[in-house]
Amino acid sequence: MTSQVSSPAEQADGADDTSDSVVGEQHVLRGAPGVPGSKEVRRLDRVIIRFAGDSGDGMQLTGDRFTSETASFGNDLSTLPNFPAEIRAPAGTLPGVSSFQLHFADHDILTPGDAPNVLVAMNPAALKANIGDVPRGADIIVNTDEFTKRPMAKVGYTTSPLEDGSLEAYQLHPVPLTTLTIEALKEFGLSRKEAERSKNMFALGLLSWMYHRPTESTEQFLRTKFAKKPNIAEANVAAFRAGWNFGETTEDFAVSYEVAPATKAFPTGTYRNISGNLALSYGLIAASHQADLPLYLGSYPITPASDILHELSRHKNFGVRTFQAEDEIAAIGAALGAAFGGSLAVTTTSGPGVALKSETIGLAVSLELPLLVVAIQRGGPSTGLPTKTEQADLLQAMYGRNGEAPVPIVAPRTPADCFDAAIEAARIAVTYRTPVFLLSDGYLANGSEPWRIPEPDELPDLGVQFTTAPNHQLPDGTDVFWPYKRDPHTLARPWAVPGTPGLEHRIGGIEKQDGTGNISYDPANHDFMVRTRQAKIDGIEVPDLVVDDPDGARTLVLGWGSTYGPITAAVRRLRTNGHPIAQAHLRHINPFPRNLGEVLKRYDKVVVPEMNLGQLATLLRAKYLIDAHSYNQVNGMPFKAEQLATALKEAIDA
Repeated sequence: MTSQVSSPAEQADGADDTSDSVVGEQHVLRGAPGVPGSKEVRRLDRVIIRFAGDSGDGMQLTGDRFTSETASFGNDLSTLPNFPAEIRAPAGTLPGVSSFQLHFADHDILTPGDAPNVLVAMNPAALKANIGDVPRGADIIVNTDEFTKRPMAKVGYTTSPLEDGSLEAYQLHPVPLTTLTIEALKEFGLSRKEAERSKNMFALGLLSWMYHRPTESTEQFLRTKFAKKPNIAEANVAAFRAGWNFGETTEDFAVSYEVAPATKAFPTGTYRNISGNLALSYGLIAASHQADLPLYLGSYPITPASDILHELSRHKNFGVRTFQAEDEIAAIGAALGAAFGGSLAVTTTSGPGVALKSETIGLAVSLELPLLVVAIQRGGPSTGLPTKTEQADLLQAMYGRNGEAPVPIVAPRTPADCFDAAIEAARIAVTYRTPVFLLSDGYLANGSEPWRIPEPDELPDLGVQFTTAPNHQLPDGTDVFWPYKRDPHTLARPWAVPGTPGLEHRIGGIEKQDGTGNISYDPANHDFMVRTRQAKIDGIEVPDLVVDDPDGARTLVLGWGSTYGPITAAVRRLRTNGHPIAQAHLRHINPFPRNLGEVLKRYDKVVVPEMNLGQLATLLRAKYLIDAHSYNQVNGMPFKAEQLATALKEAIDA
């Protein structure tokens, strides 16, 4: 879904999610209570909605569709899908709850929000699992059909929370979603079980009415999705419309809300909603086009990286080749072979897969071939929390190989930024002939936000010059090819496509002689090659670190990767309340920006929030000998803005 924004290319500097946990300012727009067919409409500047239910209730689909409607309307948005690790968790249990949170606004926002203004709970488990995040006064819409004795007993309710007064602090809307859906679909001749499956579309219709979302795209989506089952398609459309009509006619919902498009928050351009994994996939395709190289992906399915394999497999028309290997080792081996053959080679995985690929990454360091290692971090160790987010693979990417095997590391900061980060990782790989880690995480991979589609002339030129002729002359005048004769600026060795006449050369994991590439066990040569490979990585040109410090603060908050949104939202809150604080965010972690040491020494305190136990802080302390204060969590969820604001305020005052 794309939308055109033609507003001035000006960011809303003062607009932010400074009040994620409360409903934004309300304005009455139209409608007269008590007049048939007319309801009061209030304008809000932002809303946070969470859909929650069983993993089989279609909450991710419901959230995706509401997000698409919101994107087409022109709101800024940020999402947080949250689902169980089990393929089909036991129905009605707390481990089986799946949720989707969406924050949308009429201005620039940065996070999915700290707490929902509206919770849609499809069963008792969904209510119990999420009620702790819901602030007093928020709307709770519950499917009353599921609040019977057995489902409530499964999650420890001895009395109905709908009747015992425990929800008095909230605006409770009891709706028999299942009954209403079945009644609306009587004419379609479906079984009760088939009809029940459409209750998520009833809920989507209700929320679409409640927040004035467009409906045409959802109806078109349903007809396309179930094109081979037209009766099911029309049943879902009917359920969706029934939910809309229920909101319009029931007395329980006396007010609907409107959140205006965020036209002032975006530069002019064509926008679409995009997830991190999709943006990363598009970035890889764009990079291969800009480098004029075929794109080859060698991959083994693993959550949360599998969507990249799924997406790239759809784009053979762009010269993309995908290979689903039998295991992680075969996947990276095939990718490295493709790099040797002259392709832009990629392998995708998560933490456990990185462990299995580590030997071949070391081989790529030795061979000095371009290879993109895309690691979508998740909770660990071992299998850990497969569907939850974490940033705990940084040290693995930095050091997780035998011997001195340095690898550059690039980390995107938002879902849309995954596109640009993929292109930057490809630039480094092909320019310096090295494997490169692209470290995303589950929060970025599954989350989404608006993305301005770039014009082709805005993309960098990544053109590669393959070696096509001998590059060295022996004393006797013979022209030969030396596979380890280096570019004096980048220290990159030449890239010769196999089969090029006169450029036959040997590769392998045993140490090479400088220049010739012959096998060498000479200690002095090994010392020289190790130091040269390190110097090549240290010499990679990356932009200087940009510091946002309008007030001359004494405290700097430094982040990397997906912490950007929560950190920036927290910094905005502090500044709004008169607390000076500086902010900087790292995209390049190996090598660090050249001015990083100078930046760190300008501040009395440096706070580093991470979703690990302090891995970046450890690197900063070791390299720059500063007392980096680590602020951590490893609960599988991203930071909340208010949580960070409180921690940073304490750091400022300490």
